[in-house]
Amino acid sequence: MSTIPTGPLEETGYRLTAPRRAVLEAIAGATRPFTIEELSDRLPNIGRATVFRTIKLLHELDIVCRVPLEDGGIRYERSRSGHHHHHLICSECGSVTEFNDPALDEVIEQNATTASFELDGHSAELYGRCASCQAAS
Repeated sequence: MSTIPTGPLEETGYRLTAPRRAVLEAIAGATRPFTIEELSDRLPNIGRATVFRTIKLLHELDIVCRVPLEDGGIRYERSRSGHHHHHLICSECGSVTEFNDPALDEVIEQNATTASFELDGHSAELYGRCASCQAAS
């Protein structure tokens, strides 16, 4: 099982409580993106509200990232790159691959500037079929 770095929690003054540690361990053991409900089901001794608040905090600290799905659902996964990134999401098997593209980010920022829009953040999710699912067809 891989581990998730706890440094960002401690460096920003958050305590690594037993419930937070349990959530981090459950995330480290996840093999695919998960919903808060799925994670909460794996942690029956921790309240759903605690799981939700912990995921919100971990998202703010870029320890986990949101993965918006084509159907409007939201899943979460461990942020592997540790910096701003986007996702390639397979509509068939559900696999998620992170990518970063500074040129794409720059175009988005330029569009915001051109529209006199103060940009707080952005995300880009690309939906399609991964190489494995294409090969299986």
